[in-house]
Amino acid sequence: MFSSVVRIKNKWESLVQSYVRWRCETFALNKVLLSLFVAFATALASKVRIPLPWTPVPITAQTLVVLLGGIILGGGYAGASQVIYVIMGVAGIPVFSGWGGGIDYLSGPTGGYILGFIAASLFVGHFYDRGRKGFWQLFLLLLVANFLLIHGFGLLQLYMWLSFAKGEAFNFYNLLMIGSLPFVPGDLVKIVIVATLAGEKRKH
Repeated sequence: MFSSVVRIKNKWESLVQSYVRWRCETFALNKVLLSLFVAFATALASKVRIPLPWTPVPITAQTLVVLLGGIILGGGYAGASQVIYVIMGVAGIPVFSGWGGGIDYLSGPTGGYILGFIAASLFVGHFYDRGRKGFWQLFLLLLVANFLLIHGFGLLQLYMWLSFAKGEAFNFYNLLMIGSLPFVPGDLVKIVIVATLAGEKRKH
């Protein structure tokens, strides 16, 4: 059992070393292709969807891809991957949650979260590339990206959608119950996963 764990750890470290070399030496074209891959991965992650009965905002796996994309690609390319994702959706390709597509989707209850993906990926990639960070520094970086940027953009638009499109008045606590608090446990798990993977990458 122990030897199996050691072999898995060695294979993982070898994979990380290969990725670090690729990250440093790769050409721009390869990064563009990887940006496209992350955009498609974000679209696929939107299909991992758990609807909640009290909110129009579902649970998805997208934030895991967005945050990890910032680590893998770096700021500019990470942001570009999410711009590509948004463009695909606006063009009518059903890449948004619930097989949605079209520009009207961005004005709906979840449009702000999607725009927050761009800001969060840029933020994570930019600050991750600025130097070595331990697990807790990465954890804090990802917390800010997830809860301040993704949730922040999302809550702002969700509030406007509820107020103007639905004509409903919500106080801040009710807004959090609909658009943020239900997602905190899952988002924390995703953040720990990304911080752990990113920390391993930084060791090499």
